[in-house]
Amino acid sequence: MEETSESPLGISASHRELLDQVLDKWSLHVLSQLCESPKRFNELRRAVPGVSQKSLTNTLRRLERNGVIDRRVVRSRPVAVEYRVAPIGKTMRAPIDALLDWTVSHMPDIEQARERYDQFEEQNGDGSFQEEPPE
Repeated sequence: MEETSESPLGISASHRELLDQVLDKWSLHVLSQLCESPKRFNELRRAVPGVSQKSLTNTLRRLERNGVIDRRVVRSRPVAVEYRVAPIGKTMRAPIDALLDWTVSHMPDIEQARERYDQFEEQNGDGSFQEEPPE
C-alpha cells in the first residue's frame, strides 16, 4: 500500500522516491556527463568511473522513466542509442548545483561533526540509547 501522508515539509512517499532516483550516486554522475553533451552508452560507461554495465543501464532507465533524460536510437551501423538531458532534466541543474555548492562550503563542518560522533561512539560503545553526543 502506498503511503499517502505527507511530512510537515510536504514531502510525500512519491517525492522521496523521485529524489532517491535522481540524486543517487550514479544518477548525479550520469547527469553531469549528459549536461555537457549527448552521449552513447559506452561513452557514458567510460566517462563514469566505477559504474558497472548493469548499474548504468538501471540508472539510465530510471532517469528516462522519470522524464529526466531522453533516449534516441541513432540509425547507424551498428545501431546505437544516444542519451541526452530532457527539458525537465535541464531544470534540475540549478538546484543540484546549489546542493553541491552547499556540500563544498559545509564539508569542513560535516567532517568535524563526523569525527566528534565517531570519537563519542568509540568511547561509549555500540551507539545504543545513552546520552547524546557532545556538541
